Amino acid sequence: MHSYTRAESRQRGKLFRKGFRQALADNVDPAIRQKIERIDQSAAERGQQELNALHGTRDGDRQSVAQAKAAVRTASREEKAAARQVLRDAEQQLKRSERAVSKAENQ
Repeated sequence: MHSYTRAESRQRGKLFRKGFRQALADNVDPAIRQKIERIDQSAAERGQQELNALHGTRDGDRQSVAQAKAAVRTASREEKAAARQVLRDAEQQLKRSERAVSKAENQ
C-alpha cells in the first residue's frame, strides 16, 4: 500500500512527465528515476504504518465484540437489552474497521 501526500503526488507527476518527454528523446536522466523511487519508498513506508494502525484498530474492535458478547451472556434479565445494543454497536464498528483494512490491502 502506498500513501502519497498531495505534494508527493504533484512532484511525482511532474517527474513522470519530465521523464516521459526525455524517454521520447532517448535521453532519460537517471536522477529523475531515483527521485521517483525515493518518493515511492517513503509513500510505501507511510502506507505500511497506516496499514499496521488499521490492523491494530481492527484487533481492538474484535476484542470489543468479544467483551460485549460476554457481557450479554452474563447480564441479568433487566440489563440484557442494553447489553445486546452494545453488542450490535461493537459489531457494526468491527465491520467498518474490517472494510477499511480490506480496502487498504487491495490498493
